[in-house]
Amino acid sequence: MKKFAMAAVAAAALSAGVAQAYTVGTYSNGFVVPNVIHNGDADTTAVGIVNNTGNVVPVFWTFFDANSNHVTDGCFPMTNKDFEPFIWSQQSGNGLAGTRGYLVFAVGANTAATTVTTACSVANATAGVAAGQIGASAFHVTTGSQDVAYVPVIDGPLTLATGSDLTTLGPLSLVSVGGARAVVGNTPSATPAFAMRYAVDNTLNAGLETRIVVWSTGDHRGTHTVNMYDAAQNRKSVNFALAEAELSFFNPETIPGRPANFADGFIEWSPMAAQPADYPGADGQSLFSLGGSVFTYSVISMPAFGAVQSILGTHN
Repeated sequence: MKKFAMAAVAAAALSAGVAQAYTVGTYSNGFVVPNVIHNGDADTTAVGIVNNTGNVVPVFWTFFDANSNHVTDGCFPMTNKDFEPFIWSQQSGNGLAGTRGYLVFAVGANTAATTVTTACSVANATAGVAAGQIGASAFHVTTGSQDVAYVPVIDGPLTLATGSDLTTLGPLSLVSVGGARAVVGNTPSATPAFAMRYAVDNTLNAGLETRIVVWSTGDHRGTHTVNMYDAAQNRKSVNFALAEAELSFFNPETIPGRPANFADGFIEWSPMAAQPADYPGADGQSLFSLGGSVFTYSVISMPAFGAVQSILGTHN
């Protein structure tokens, strides 16, 4: 019965997240894979891309670390109706095993006359993201445990800062992503409130484990005061710290003040309620100040299922 209940909750939360505002599974001028990592070919994120533009397009990609520093990039051409497998362990280059970050894929300049040979010309990157129709899905493959975990893809359209070059994107280049939750800067509000699922067993790094992924186009660093609820609707006010600028991957089991009996429930986070008092960045550069896009989901490892579940953070 417990196994069935957990499965039902996971399915309901995933469906609710998609229905409310996130956009997945559509074609646009680009997309974001918000949580990417590899430890060799046996433990890697894998992305599948489809081109439905009607002609050859260049797809420029950039890997950013958790603080949105540009680490590496590349480009590949796609013919119409093409499917392109993108295995991160095989594309990352040397020295990036164990480095968590995110990938941005964007269509470069193209016309009906674009060819496979000319598509990835640097000149097709200088005007920023162009019109195109590409879509994707992603998974994290762990062959040792025979597990393939769903990784959400945030659909575009992508909005880039004026003057962006797809080969030199930086921390401020990506302004917003259509498939994520849009937030308005410098406008204090309890909306949106994200309900981020957790399930733990009070045995750290063993057994039932949750990691919460928070991705945004702004700098969300700092200590955030949130309400934490258990499965019986009991509430506890706690704080969690996001140490990384744009991609955080944290363990809710370690939140100070979490009651030991809060083993299954959700954390309600309102990122635009206030700028964290300990925000370490420059004035005017935080997510609270700039606004943009926010996306959250939970990765829950359930030994009872022998699998990893990905549950989108529902929101209003």
